[in-house]
Amino acid sequence: MTLPTFRGLTWDHPRGRDALVAAAEASDLDLTWDVHPLSGFESTPIEEIAADYDLVVLDHPHLGDALARGCLQSFDDLVGHEQVSAWADAAVGPSLASYVMDGRLWAVPLDAATQVAATRTGLADVAVPRLWAEVVALSRRAPVALSVAGPHALLTFASVCVALGEEPGGAERFVSDEVGRQALELMADLAARAPRHTLDLDPIGLLAEMTEGDTIAHVPLVYGYVTYADTTLDQPVRFTDAPTLAPGTRPGSTLGGTGLALTTRCQVTPELLDHVRHLMSAPVQQDFIPAHAGQPSARAAWTSPAVNEPVGDFYRGTLETVERAWVRPRHPGYVTFQTEAAEVVREALAGSVSTAAALARIDDRHLATLPHEPQGAAR
Repeated sequence: MTLPTFRGLTWDHPRGRDALVAAAEASDLDLTWDVHPLSGFESTPIEEIAADYDLVVLDHPHLGDALARGCLQSFDDLVGHEQVSAWADAAVGPSLASYVMDGRLWAVPLDAATQVAATRTGLADVAVPRLWAEVVALSRRAPVALSVAGPHALLTFASVCVALGEEPGGAERFVSDEVGRQALELMADLAARAPRHTLDLDPIGLLAEMTEGDTIAHVPLVYGYVTYADTTLDQPVRFTDAPTLAPGTRPGSTLGGTGLALTTRCQVTPELLDHVRHLMSAPVQQDFIPAHAGQPSARAAWTSPAVNEPVGDFYRGTLETVERAWVRPRHPGYVTFQTEAAEVVREALAGSVSTAAALARIDDRHLATLPHEPQGAAR
């Protein structure tokens, strides 16, 4: 009997690639994983990917477009509500909830991440800044960078708004004028002193530079990558919770991470579903995935001393942030809005557009993509 052949697409970084490839090689499945760059992962239309692949690793904001185009299969239909409930109970923060729309789960969260603070402690010359005021003070003495390349300009802006006490993405405004103004002014102040070349670096570029040179002491908001916290590195990055406005307030952060989805072109077999269950199992989440440069989504892995010890407490040091992270809108058209609004934020930081004009343009783009009828998703 000829075994079915499966093709998967993930993103080209050890965190997104190594565990999936190793697990496929150890299985009885004929499953091949292709990769595309981080930029493609963040912006490629999901319908283009789903037409060519059976399994896709995606970001939760793509769900609206994917469901509008009928690209994905529901895990509730494939494995049942009891299994989905068990996965939800095990997940850290909103990492699983971010893939639920219309009351169904459309991807399993193999990987959990959010924006956190990254520091080269030897360069920061003081204790890791915990408050935004301390970040600003540090930027006057040491090189502090912002993550504003690609969509990250908007994601950093949104996270600062959350720290200021307001979740973006409302039905009438993306964010209020007062909070939006404060967020852009804070970012512009830091961007004015940031090393110029860092404004063009994505999270991987920023963190790689922190481990390889002495040009960046601190990034207050950047997606955490456990591979750069490896204590065997000559210059590991220390990851801590995202900054807060005041002691005890919410760390502003925008949830990231990735989910594994099955496309409608996929001819699902019991063996393939067993493989997904295996990837989500406690032993794989706590042992196999960390051993293969992955970043598990199970809360038990995030709190495990054995998982944390070789990576400088990466997980426990950022647990509060991921537990309280903001989940982006997921309606159709959101990814396009994210790309366009990020460019507006960069223009505001460069001073080529006023703060008021930037906020108005962000609102216009946000309102243009909002659905006319409420979506079934839980935010």
